[in-house]
Amino acid sequence: MIDFTPLMRLGFLLVRPSLLIGMAPAFGGAFAPARVKVGLIVLVAIGLVPTAIVQPSVEALPIAIVVAREAAIGFALALAMRALVGGAEFGGQLIGFQMGLSYGATVDPMSGVRNPVLAVLYSNIAIVTFFMINGHHAFLRALHRSYRDLPIGAGHISTSLPVDVARLLGVVFSLAARLASPVIVVLVLVEAGLALLARSAPMLNPMAIGNPLRLLLGLVMLGIIAPAVVGLVAGNLTSIVDLALQTAAAFR
Repeated sequence: MIDFTPLMRLGFLLVRPSLLIGMAPAFGGAFAPARVKVGLIVLVAIGLVPTAIVQPSVEALPIAIVVAREAAIGFALALAMRALVGGAEFGGQLIGFQMGLSYGATVDPMSGVRNPVLAVLYSNIAIVTFFMINGHHAFLRALHRSYRDLPIGAGHISTSLPVDVARLLGVVFSLAARLASPVIVVLVLVEAGLALLARSAPMLNPMAIGNPLRLLLGLVMLGIIAPAVVGLVAGNLTSIVDLALQTAAAFR
């Protein structure tokens, strides 16, 4: 009689990496070739075979329950990585809107949606930084650790899940605010100056003066603060990985 237990174990091992690699922008994104992603998923799963732990009761459980739990854990890891890149992307959107560049949009190669130019720029800087600081290694180590802390099998949803998800989403807004606030503060001061100019010199056209001034000062500020994207992404990597593992642990 053929024993399908090793094959079933490998099948379960494919679920978490497939969610992480298929949904996280740094590991593929929407436009990565399917064969490349499938091959990477299989290689990661094979590498996890010697160390991944399977609960003894997994054979008695419905396959759908085990697969759903594995998918939820993998999705939690992918969501954390997406939050890190999404924070930089959102910061670029805020800056582009304040500078008047929201009308110029292009297709983001990572998400496949139309984003302002600065949002795409910040997103790509964040992803390049992610690879430069070996962030992909950190998430692969987190994936390996998740199998040690959360063996394949049944589990339950912890009451801490909403709090963990809220903390991940909070990273997006906090990172975006830290990236965009210097430019927004300067441009708000420009708006205040233009308002005073319009009151004191009504003959001048604030629109004709304001648009070039916003663009010029915005580009100057971008040149000053663009290196901060690298520092913020690198500085938040450890906390993001910890948040990813905490969110995944909600399915213990």
